[in-house]
Amino acid sequence: MSTSVTITGSGCPIPDANRAGPGTLVRYNDLTLQFDAGRSTVQRLTGANVWIPKLSAVFVTHHHSDHLTGLTDVVLTYWTMDRTDNAPPLPIVAPSGPATDYVSKLLDGWDDDIEVRATHAGRQTRPAFDLMPFDIPDKPTEVWRHGDVVVSAGQVRHEPCPNSVGYRVDTPDGSVAITGDTKVCDEVAELADGVDVLVYEAMRFSFFDELPPHRRYVTDYHADTKLIGAQAAELGIPKLILTHLIPAPVDEAGRQAFEDEVRAGGYEGELVVADDLYTAAVGGGGLPEVRQIVQAAEEQT
Repeated sequence: MSTSVTITGSGCPIPDANRAGPGTLVRYNDLTLQFDAGRSTVQRLTGANVWIPKLSAVFVTHHHSDHLTGLTDVVLTYWTMDRTDNAPPLPIVAPSGPATDYVSKLLDGWDDDIEVRATHAGRQTRPAFDLMPFDIPDKPTEVWRHGDVVVSAGQVRHEPCPNSVGYRVDTPDGSVAITGDTKVCDEVAELADGVDVLVYEAMRFSFFDELPPHRRYVTDYHADTKLIGAQAAELGIPKLILTHLIPAPVDEAGRQAFEDEVRAGGYEGELVVADDLYTAAVGGGGLPEVRQIVQAAEEQT
């Protein structure tokens, strides 16, 4: 048994040549669970040695565009790369409301492209996904299960973006919580209680203190590094991974600024200011053995 978490995108709405849009991959044996799909998610999944048609499910935290612009690419690539033409519809789990409204229209406008590809290749199938909506729970609640692996969702505080959630994955090895976008709040604490790894969006509020007032609105609904440190310390989180980094660090000094502020909040555990494709073991299972993308391609052709 082996569980790992990989940051498939550590960026934010501001384009960055080195950081894809927000996304986190959790793997347990053959299960591959993708949480959010910002820009360039397909490329990062490929870099993580994931054969796209083998994705087990995708989970959406909320409907902000930077978390979703890569989702159509995931669905179309899931079909395009399916050499056997028999992959089941890709499960997409999302909170009811704006997020499911978006997902339901995901393939609108692609009919001509799909048909010319299918006809030319003699394909019998068409791109498909299985939308699995759920109501926003009052407390963390199971929304997906496969054997011993359970994914729970819990409300977070990202107003004025309604119906935003974080997720928790529990496997026989251990647990990982993924906040999505949120303020530091009691709801995150409930979701992350007892986890081995906490993936937290992170913003250095101190950076915005020197900016004009009209630039500071983003601090209304994101997580301040110092408060993250205080909450993670209180929860006793063994490993804290920062992602969705604002401002994105461009050098070691910028990375150190994130770490310093989290430490100032009181956190003394293992801390990672993540780059894309950073991978960590969850619990005691160690890193998974994954096949190389070349080997996967050979098996599919």
